[in-house]
Amino acid sequence: MTDVLDKPASAGTRGVARGGLANMAGSALAGGTGVAVTWIVARSLGAEQAGAFFAATAAFVLGGGLAKLGTQTGLVYWPARLRATGREHLLGACLRTGLTPVLALSLLLGATMWLAAPAIARTTAHEAAHVVGAHTAGLRVLAVFLPLQALTDALLTATRGYRAMRPTVTLDRILRSTLQLLLVALAGIATLSLPWFAAAWVAPYLPVTVLAAYALKKVYRAGKPPGVTTTRAERRGLQRDFWKFTGPRALASVAQLALQRVDVLLVAALGGLAAAAVYAVAGRFVVLVQLANQGISQSVQPRLAEALATGDRRAANHLYQTATGWLVLVAWPICLLVIHLAPFYLRFFGDGYVDGKTVVVVLACAMLVATGCGMVDMVLAMAGRTSWNLANVLVALTVTIGLDLLLIPRYGALGAAAGLACAMVANNLLPLIQVGRAVGLHPFGRGTRAAALLSLACFGALPLFHTPGLIASVPAFLIGVWLLRGHLALEAFKPMRRTR
Repeated sequence: MTDVLDKPASAGTRGVARGGLANMAGSALAGGTGVAVTWIVARSLGAEQAGAFFAATAAFVLGGGLAKLGTQTGLVYWPARLRATGREHLLGACLRTGLTPVLALSLLLGATMWLAAPAIARTTAHEAAHVVGAHTAGLRVLAVFLPLQALTDALLTATRGYRAMRPTVTLDRILRSTLQLLLVALAGIATLSLPWFAAAWVAPYLPVTVLAAYALKKVYRAGKPPGVTTTRAERRGLQRDFWKFTGPRALASVAQLALQRVDVLLVAALGGLAAAAVYAVAGRFVVLVQLANQGISQSVQPRLAEALATGDRRAANHLYQTATGWLVLVAWPICLLVIHLAPFYLRFFGDGYVDGKTVVVVLACAMLVATGCGMVDMVLAMAGRTSWNLANVLVALTVTIGLDLLLIPRYGALGAAAGLACAMVANNLLPLIQVGRAVGLHPFGRGTRAAALLSLACFGALPLFHTPGLIASVPAFLIGVWLLRGHLALEAFKPMRRTR
């Protein structure tokens, strides 16, 4: 396997494997706790109140995404680029350039969400007037914590710009998600109302923000060159370049979040809170797959930025293809199993959610296409094509909103699923073509092909033989992974041998 054993590429892959494995473990925990939180809310609050909770958290995530101003890309790209080009003395100015506007805008948006809470509640709960008061209170609880959510993500993003994956794993994936599960479980045991569930879900952002700030301070001090000062012209030039790169990504990140969250709000407004609850529950596995994608891509991102900054396309392509193979190996079995087991998956949340079977199938098929392209939007952004990335996401957002407005009034949650599926396909195929033509990268290495064929055989074909096939699918998959470990570059996960 000459391409994998190439020393520079292998070194980068080993670094990605170490960070990605920790991130994947944390993402698995966060995904599991997220499913558990969804189950508790669905079981404890009933369909209408659960729909109000999911609509409120969707508005909260949208507001936080807007406040971050695309810095989840800029605060990785620029620290990595500054270090790769020998300009470490500008790292402090870079962090201030990215973090200060996030703090200011998040405070403004938190106040706006507080004031707009009654209007949002009336719009999304118009068919359930008795829920409006609790819905408004829940939105206002979330509004208070919105600045902390935006700051948490921005601070942890900046630590990843230093290749530090541990703060993201320990603070966001483990600590926050575990605290959310514990507090929401306590709210369920005490049979509290919707606003208390919102408070339980959002409260962990307070300690996590404080600890994330400390983690960034620590890695910044460790990497700060001694006795080097910056000139005013350098700082201004950096600010200009930072926002020239990050500005389009800011709009793209908001559109990307809207692509993921606005459908819940539209289903609530056009189809009712009960339909929104069904849609949110049916699509919960999508968040699990997205966390797996983040777990790998966040480890790849700084190394990919450094490779592209120095013009090393061979290393960049190797990282992209290897990471896509790992993503397919994790994500496709989840999607294929969810397709086969959709009725059992939905009944886990309650009998009232079984009608979402077709929603699950539509979204799972779209996720197969999306994950098969790898983290292509991130690759496009790390190549400096943030304006292209913005255009792609706006196209996808237009597709999903247009189809939602057309289909939700008639088909409810299924209409929203169709809109999101078409948008996901567009949002991955468009950048896939652009990355191939403009940058010369593609995700279809032999690791990706091996992972796809193995997943289709074990979790697509074998379950067609009903219970015996399902039982055989997991051991067959594990055997196949072992036999294809060379093609999948799994030796990158082995500990490196020490040499004299």
